[in-house]
Amino acid sequence: MDDKLIIGMPAGSLADPNRGGNLVTLLRAAGFPTKGYEAGGPTTFPLHSMLFGWDGRPQEFGAQLALHELDIAIGGDDWITERLLEYHYEYHQDITLQKILSLQRGNVRIVVVNPPLPDGVGFDAWFESLLRDRRIVRVVSEMPYLAINWFQKKKDALGFGADWNAFSVQKYNTPPKIDQGLVVYEAWGKTEAKVLNGGVDLGLEITQTGSAIRNYGLQISEEIMTSETGLWANPSIKTQADKYELARMFLLNLYGAVFAENKVLILFNARKDRVGPITAYLESNNLFGDEPTMNEGLNFTEFSIQMSMDNPSLPLAQVRYQLAALGATHIETVPLNSCIPGIDAIDF
Repeated sequence: MDDKLIIGMPAGSLADPNRGGNLVTLLRAAGFPTKGYEAGGPTTFPLHSMLFGWDGRPQEFGAQLALHELDIAIGGDDWITERLLEYHYEYHQDITLQKILSLQRGNVRIVVVNPPLPDGVGFDAWFESLLRDRRIVRVVSEMPYLAINWFQKKKDALGFGADWNAFSVQKYNTPPKIDQGLVVYEAWGKTEAKVLNGGVDLGLEITQTGSAIRNYGLQISEEIMTSETGLWANPSIKTQADKYELARMFLLNLYGAVFAENKVLILFNARKDRVGPITAYLESNNLFGDEPTMNEGLNFTEFSIQMSMDNPSLPLAQVRYQLAALGATHIETVPLNSCIPGIDAIDF
């Protein structure tokens, strides 16, 4: 499909219009309505025959981008990083992928969890004793290569050398394949239970609030990374002129939809003698860029300003009231689906 832009479309909560990601609505606002996506696929873009939706799991998109099976993909930083680390540790290949847009949703933390430590004992001291007393350290995680990467850096920082370089990724509770090193049990959820019940020494967990971890009485000792959903690309697409132009078109319009979220356009009129005070109010509250947008009439001036709906220091209701008090009339509030500042808004 050399003539189409192949887009990795993540299955799961992002595709569900009733859940937090709501990618369907975001794509529609960007000018890319989908057909079939919210029903589980196959995904098509009825208005754009040059776009091809490849339905899949975001856990796989990093590898698919690396193999050029996808041109761009919507996925989390954590799963993309996990696949890049898998290539590094298992296949000794370093792959370069580029995050080209944050979608400002899907925020999670990747943390190290362990049973509560004795009073006065820090995590580093406990971890050092673990490495001194054991030949095998057992970790459970849905992201085994993030766990390996963390372990390698941690043991080096604590002064443990090549004796602990070996690792093995296995199914839960299978016999270790190595004599000494890190055994990572690849899990499919409920890592907390395995840590709580002593099935492993510690775990690597994906969390938003940490409430499930606290419910199990476990301790968060370190944060490995934060993650959000974004648009990712293989930079090699820049060598394919037609695909690259399609990717930039997709990126710019998706940027416009993300940028417009929680923003509105306020339109209002003002008599000529009220223009000065209103302009001063807009300027003092940074409600325009270089200059306010104004359409001059014979007796009235029409203003339009863009503002955020979720700024507690300058609430929308307060702005409308203060504008009215200064003489603004016919104040209209219009939701924004898209706002594109210019082509320079994207850097790809």
